[in-house]
Amino acid sequence: MIRFLFLFAFLINISFSVAQNSSDKPKLVVGIVVDQMRYDYLTRFWDQFGNDGFKRLVNNGYNFKNAHFDYVPTYTGPGHASVYTGTSPAYHGIISNSWYDKFEGGFVYCAGDESVQSVGTETRAGEMSPHRMLSTTFADENRLHTQMKGKTIGVALKDRGAILPAGHSANAAYWFNGGEEANWITSTYYMDELPQWVQNFNNSNKAESYLKTWEPLKPIASYLESGLDRNEFEGGFKGKNEATFPYDLKELASKNGNYELIKATPFGNDLTAEFAKAALVGEQLGKDGITDVLTLSFSSTDYVGHNFGVNSKEVQDTYLRLDRTLSDFLKFLDKQVGKGNYTLFLTADHGGVDVPAYLNSKKIPAGYFDESKFQKDISRFVKDQFGDEDLIVNVSNSQVFLNYELVDEMNLDLEDIQEGLSHWLLKQENISKVYTRDDLQGGAFDKGMGNLVQNGFHQKRSGDVVFVMDPGYIIYPETGSTHGSGFAYDTHAPLIFFGKGIKKGSTFQPAYITDIAPTMSALLGIAFPNAATGTPLFMMLDK
Repeated sequence: MIRFLFLFAFLINISFSVAQNSSDKPKLVVGIVVDQMRYDYLTRFWDQFGNDGFKRLVNNGYNFKNAHFDYVPTYTGPGHASVYTGTSPAYHGIISNSWYDKFEGGFVYCAGDESVQSVGTETRAGEMSPHRMLSTTFADENRLHTQMKGKTIGVALKDRGAILPAGHSANAAYWFNGGEEANWITSTYYMDELPQWVQNFNNSNKAESYLKTWEPLKPIASYLESGLDRNEFEGGFKGKNEATFPYDLKELASKNGNYELIKATPFGNDLTAEFAKAALVGEQLGKDGITDVLTLSFSSTDYVGHNFGVNSKEVQDTYLRLDRTLSDFLKFLDKQVGKGNYTLFLTADHGGVDVPAYLNSKKIPAGYFDESKFQKDISRFVKDQFGDEDLIVNVSNSQVFLNYELVDEMNLDLEDIQEGLSHWLLKQENISKVYTRDDLQGGAFDKGMGNLVQNGFHQKRSGDVVFVMDPGYIIYPETGSTHGSGFAYDTHAPLIFFGKGIKKGSTFQPAYITDIAPTMSALLGIAFPNAATGTPLFMMLDK
């Protein structure tokens, strides 16, 4: 009898502990990645923001003011993968958006998968999956921890922005296919047909409603935090002579990919938020005691930044509109899931560089790297020095890939070729650093650019020589902004945590994007992603 009472008390205690631990966890985790968001957009546009969007997150959450990416290249695919896996490309394997695959003998796309079929479109836009990502995400670990009862849904205009964060075991990932269709789609990796709520959304003509006039949200004269509306540093849209407000999107659509044009305006973010709301309702996320995960990426900021540049009126207007969209989305979460029932973080997948031509106009060193000339020069060097230009099979993503079979056939020493290339590359204008495969595999760089390059170097997938250009130098057209470097304008990103389990506060202590996933795992009491190298940001956990 005593043994029975002891066992009964023990089971009651266990049940109480489980219930207590369950109540400590959020019903929903929302991870928001803003594509191409520099940290200084928070401070630059602060006075123009309302009180319920970015300001609500900063004032009522925990703001890491010195958060950086700890690897290169700073592109969308690696960025989204790193945020959710808690590690760098050296381990999760997403070394770029697309990269040369030395085993397949051609380029591969980070989310491309010809073994699956499109769902929701007759095009090949749905032939996507996370199969090239080698590690789990914290969303995967939450699925495993909850015996697959906790749901994971990924949403983004870009396929890679939806697929990689959601992980391998997601219930679904959805992305937007513009063109003539304007549909949210997925692949047979997740399902064989779209759920009814997605079909209903696609049939609602919501996307079509955003082909309207894009004009400033506020009087453009008040946009003092950005450059002139009419300038020579912006791209613009086909069919309009000047990159100036207003933009009649309905009129411009036919020359700019039809519904694809929505992505390149702030209305793409509005469309994403509306679809995310539909997902929350349709999938009943956050409606029980088992934690669900919504991964949400706002991609339009990247399209606008690439087109108009980080100092443009268009970028400022896009962020003021995103602030309003965030405000509305947070209020929706309050109503749908309940205040205090969800935890949210907001970060970016990379930053962006000021247009080099603009920097030059202000006497700041910057410029453009002539990739075409460089390709010819490096081929000529290899032929003259080692006897055959085909010893280089590919140059891309600031990496040189060597032809191992030809090296063997010619009885050459691979290390000699690497070293020869290294010395030659350092002589080239606007190349400041070079690392060989031997350097990166044999050495340990604990700080600086060497550390960033090493963290982005995957032994099996990366090239044999990696080079770094001078600050402010890019391979890109002379209008608009881009990203990809290890310099602060590309690595410094916002990182804000908000909601259940999060203290209020801020810090200038260093934090890294790879710390996000371990932090969320610690908050949820689940296993870290299986290749995680980041560290939980314990100072802001309300425990």
